[in-house]
Amino acid sequence: EFLLAGMSAAIKVLSASTPEAMLVFFRNFFGLLVLLPLVARQGVGSLATRVPHLHLLRATAGVAAMYCFFYTIGHMALAEALLFKLTAPFFIPLVALLWLGEGIPNTARVAIGVGFVGVAFILQPGSGGLQAVALVGLAGALLAGLAKVTIRRMSRSEPATRIVFWFGTLATLISAVPLTWSWQTPSAYTLAWLLAMGASATAAQLLLPRAYALAPAGQLGPFTYVSVVFGALLGWLFWDEYLDVATFIGMFLVITAGILTTRGGRPSPPRSADREAAHG
Repeated sequence: EFLLAGMSAAIKVLSASTPEAMLVFFRNFFGLLVLLPLVARQGVGSLATRVPHLHLLRATAGVAAMYCFFYTIGHMALAEALLFKLTAPFFIPLVALLWLGEGIPNTARVAIGVGFVGVAFILQPGSGGLQAVALVGLAGALLAGLAKVTIRRMSRSEPATRIVFWFGTLATLISAVPLTWSWQTPSAYTLAWLLAMGASATAAQLLLPRAYALAPAGQLGPFTYVSVVFGALLGWLFWDEYLDVATFIGMFLVITAGILTTRGGRPSPPRSADREAAHG
């Protein structure tokens, strides 16, 4: 989580002078490089898929979520931007209900309610109107939730390696399109920060699976929110960012709600129509 906060700090530094399209592309490109050795070991034949439309949906939603997230990093306090990214779990049960017909456990319902109250404290709608950048952050969380539910839908027939590979490939290709009109040859300074961003993200990708191999997901889930603490510390040290009392209250509520979602009950099975569609 510290490495992910460091990646976000690198994005914040770069956002002042580098087009967002380049940041999103290199984030996906570095991720794809990490996947190639894994794919080489398992063989190209393991990548054949019968649900390309779902892979495309996941990649499109994921890239759009990245654009929203990177925008919030460049225009909000680092801790707040990280927190908006972590509101995605509140949208996942809602998307799963509407798309997959999965019931929402009572604990998750309470968590969603508490989470959105926390978001309201951060947005402070009564203090002169909602911040547009905050709404972009929420839109990114919704898109990230859609991407994660798409993963759940694909997991009925797709192995994890295939899902991850196609996301890395399609996301890199999709994010390469805007480079045709926004490319800027990076300076040595920019290139150094791009490498720092990629190195932080890559190291985090290697450490997180190891962590989940050592402990149950329910125990590790709350540690996800430690990135907000690291983000607040980095924002204070390097950008003199200070958070007001309302934002701290909102952060506490969102983090509490996030922990509740990791410890909530399992969703009810999908409707029979969805099960039939899965087999069809």
